[in-house]
Amino acid sequence: MARSTRRVQFTGHDGNLLAGIIELPSDPIRGFLLFSHCFTCNKDLKAIVRVSRELAERGWGVLRYDFSGLGNSQGDFAATNFTTNLMDLRAAASFLAKEFQPADFLIGHSFGGAASMSMADELPVRGVIVIAAPSDTYHLAELLETMDPSIMSVGQGKVSIGGRTYSILRQMLDDFRSHDLRAKVQRMTKPLLVFHSPTDETVGFYHALINCGFDTKIPPLVTSIRSLISLPNSNHLLTSSDADCGFVAEIADCWCRRLS
Repeated sequence: MARSTRRVQFTGHDGNLLAGIIELPSDPIRGFLLFSHCFTCNKDLKAIVRVSRELAERGWGVLRYDFSGLGNSQGDFAATNFTTNLMDLRAAASFLAKEFQPADFLIGHSFGGAASMSMADELPVRGVIVIAAPSDTYHLAELLETMDPSIMSVGQGKVSIGGRTYSILRQMLDDFRSHDLRAKVQRMTKPLLVFHSPTDETVGFYHALINCGFDTKIPPLVTSIRSLISLPNSNHLLTSSDADCGFVAEIADCWCRRLS
């Protein structure tokens, strides 16, 4: 199926403009997915682009966007945190509902998956799809503090991620530690589809087990549909195999159609 690409802008949590791209199928649209990216990534990450376009070729409209301070969106990254990510996701959902139609599904990679799960029961979506998503936010605070202890001791510091240096303020780590994502996911009522590699070097596979309720020590508090798809020999960014993105899109398409 042919598709078209459209660049859009909408107002984020602090009044700054956020950049987005909508992939649209040429035939009647099955529904819309709202795609959130990982920490320090952006909407143009190879895996996000490929999955979005392949979903569009299967009849789905997909909005992928940049959180504040990243990619082509305005804002200061150092002033953002998980709370602002949730606010930006909410703004993206409002934009999609106003200009096209409400999102049928949320989809997110890594930290964007965490945001998607956190917002699942607030937004009128049918379900959530996550790729390599963590089961908590505080582990990232621990990692960033380990990378530069001055973030906590002085109030600011710098970390290198993916070959780029980012300024990090203590407020970001404090915010990450203030969220109880694990409890929220335990109570989640919406269907959840989890893609995760057993060899993920960034977010361990045990996070997928917790998110799906397969960890007997942390069972879900609410019974909901939870499905886990393993990505053997894949890495966190889905760059180790050209087949990964197509596989994710194909399974996600089938899952979404089943719930529609």
